[in-house]
Amino acid sequence: MIQLKDVTYARLGASSLEEAESFATRCLGLQVSERSPNSLYLRSDDRAHTLCYFEGDPADQTIGFEIESESELNEAATTLDALGHSVHVGTAAECSARKVRAFVGFKDPSGNRIELVVRPEQHGRRYFAARDAGITGFSHVGLNSTDPVRDEKFWTEVCNARVSDRIGDIALMRVNAIHHTIALAPARGPGIQHINHQVQSNDDVLRSFYHLSEQRVPIVFGPGRHPTSGARFLYFQGPDGMVFEYSVGVDEIENEETHRPRQFGFEPTSLCMWGSRSKRAR
Repeated sequence: MIQLKDVTYARLGASSLEEAESFATRCLGLQVSERSPNSLYLRSDDRAHTLCYFEGDPADQTIGFEIESESELNEAATTLDALGHSVHVGTAAECSARKVRAFVGFKDPSGNRIELVVRPEQHGRRYFAARDAGITGFSHVGLNSTDPVRDEKFWTEVCNARVSDRIGDIALMRVNAIHHTIALAPARGPGIQHINHQVQSNDDVLRSFYHLSEQRVPIVFGPGRHPTSGARFLYFQGPDGMVFEYSVGVDEIENEETHRPRQFGFEPTSLCMWGSRSKRAR
């Protein structure tokens, strides 16, 4: 079984790096850690980067997950190859671009680009936000799924993800104590459905709601509260249609042996207990 430790980074193709940087700093509240002619690296916590925009097709999207060691990475590559997933071993230049010791890339059953990485770089200086959004770190991703039941089996049987709760067939899955690291979202094709950053307080969520509204950033869901994880949230749209989320107060699963996933109906009240409804097109 592939032992995922945490979600590490998102890599997003950008139609305009200038627009991406303006949004990431002025609106989202990340810190620029490095620029190159074709790439922009952004921090949200102690890591060297958790988001990289690169000049390219916005449909080119990748999520990285950390694993413990190079030996486990080799075992993961063998497992994936045996299951019929084409595995790409990162070159030295590709590893340098991702700021990791080593990685392998593959596509999950829905076609999402996934990278398993070893030893992602930390930053020697503390994270200092471009604006005071209260961000404490990159926390989870929503992944598009063309078959949530099939994909749940992949992430829980091939990898070490555990289901915390379900909304219909949508699985909210954790790889550590945090309620979920991966959320599967029904879709017609692959892609990142949303990118989550945790913030410090309810006030941060509401301050950002007003700030983003003033900046004319489209608000697509919230403010609200998820009945599954208990998190207070706000979803909003960035460049090239990517949706980002702020949340605070997400539950942790304290006892792995006794936790049993709850089943919620696939309906608006299962997504927000306050009554907010998503404006995002399905």
